[in-house]
Amino acid sequence: MGTVSSFWAYTRKSLTAGLIAFTVSDRFASISPVRGLSMHPTFNPHTTSSLLESLMDDHVLVEKFCLEKYKFSHGDIVVFRSPSNYKEKHIKRIIALPGDWIKVPHQQDTLKIPEGHCWVEGDNATSSLDSRSFGPIPLGLIQGRATHIVWPPQRVGKLEKRMPQGRVVQY
Repeated sequence: MGTVSSFWAYTRKSLTAGLIAFTVSDRFASISPVRGLSMHPTFNPHTTSSLLESLMDDHVLVEKFCLEKYKFSHGDIVVFRSPSNYKEKHIKRIIALPGDWIKVPHQQDTLKIPEGHCWVEGDNATSSLDSRSFGPIPLGLIQGRATHIVWPPQRVGKLEKRMPQGRVVQY
């Protein structure tokens, strides 16, 4: 009888811990891996694609308090669902917010960002699928804001906000 009761006690504790972990990762913060070179050199500064290097891909802390009232600012790095394939997640930098006018790269256009949307771009323009491809993204697709690199250990640190010069136009 002692084995059954200890099994149920262990099961209850495990289930409780799992629910707490799920709630924290869903509501407050989570860890997200960064794959690819679209945010190079901010993330994954190594340039080789060996198996060992892929084990050392950057992982970031993604805070979710910003989602409550869509509190974002220029230069924030955000994780969002792809507008063309909801199963994919991307990580990019916010360049323009609702109401901003932005100069679209390699075009003569200036575009006004509609309410409820933002313009995101990867730091590595030659290797990034971003708003230059699919236009402004709905703020509702954003999953959180990356604040720190937490892996690998030699790269642990706070992420900097930065903006490309001359892209957002004041009217």
